[in-house]
Amino acid sequence: MQRYKIIILILVILALATGFLFSDNILSFYNNVGKNLHKFVPISSKIIEKIGEKTNLEDIIINIKKDILAPTPLNIGGKESNVVLTKTKIIAQTNIQRYNNGLLPPLFENVKLNAAAKAKAKDMFKNQYFEHLSPSGVDAGQLVKNYGYDYIVVGENLILGNFASEEVLVQHWMESPGHRANILNGRFTDIGVAIEKGIYNGKTVWIGVQEFSLPLSACGQPNLSLKSQIDYNKNELDQLALKIDAKRAEINNINPRSQKYNVLVYEYNQLVNQYNLLSQETENLILQYNSQVNIFNQCITGN
Repeated sequence: MQRYKIIILILVILALATGFLFSDNILSFYNNVGKNLHKFVPISSKIIEKIGEKTNLEDIIINIKKDILAPTPLNIGGKESNVVLTKTKIIAQTNIQRYNNGLLPPLFENVKLNAAAKAKAKDMFKNQYFEHLSPSGVDAGQLVKNYGYDYIVVGENLILGNFASEEVLVQHWMESPGHRANILNGRFTDIGVAIEKGIYNGKTVWIGVQEFSLPLSACGQPNLSLKSQIDYNKNELDQLALKIDAKRAEINNINPRSQKYNVLVYEYNQLVNQYNLLSQETENLILQYNSQVNIFNQCITGN
C-alpha cells in the first residue's frame, strides 16, 4: 500500500510539473502575441492616409484645370479675290512654321477637331459674330468636347479677311504673339482646321479656324483595377480588425491555464498574421497606384 501511495505521489508531482511547464509555454506564446499586437495597426490610421485625395480618379479628371488658349481674333480685311484656300495647305504651312521655329514635331490632323473647327466657322457666319465665345456660351473647350474630343489643353486661332494664299494667312497668325504661341506650343499634338467663305457684315470674306489640342489620352491614366483592389482590401482589413478585437477579448476573459486558451492564442496569431500580410500587400498597391497618379498629374500639368 505504501508503495502505491509513493507511485501516486510521484504521478501527481509529474502532472503538476507538466502543468506548470505547459502554462509557462502558453504565457510565453501569449507574450509573443502581445508583440504581434503592437504590429497590428488599424487600416484607417495606417494606410488610408497614404491614398488621400488621389484615390478617386474620376474626381482627378473632373478637377483638372483644362487650359484654353484663345488670343484675340484677327480681322485682317483685304480685297475679295478668286483665290481658293484649303485646310490641308493651312495645316502644312502651320507645320512648316513649327519646324522652322524650333524643330517642333508636326501636328497631326484630327477629324474631331476638323469637325469642331468647321462648326465654329459656320456658326460665326450664321450668327454674325467673330469671337471665341459663341452667343450661346460655347467656348473652344466645350466646342471640341461637343465633338467627342476630351482634352488637357486646347488652343483656338481665329482669322477673318481675304488672303492671297494659305502661306500669307498663316503668316498673319505668326505675326501675332498670341496666335504664334499657339502654333509653336510644344504641348499640342493635334490640330483641326476649317477655312470657310461667306458673308460677314455685308462683305465676302474667309474665316479661318485652327483648333489645337493635347488629348486626355496622351496621359496614361492610373489603373482603376488597382483602386478597386485597394477598396476591396480595405474592407477585408476592417473585417479582420473586428475579428482580432473579438478574439483578443476572448483571450482576456479566459483562464490562461485552460486548454481553450492555447487554441484562442493560436487563432489570434493567425488573424494578426493574416491582417499584417494583407496590410503590407495593400500598402504596396497604394504606392503603385499613387505613383501612377503622380505621373498622370505631371503629364496633365506639363511639369
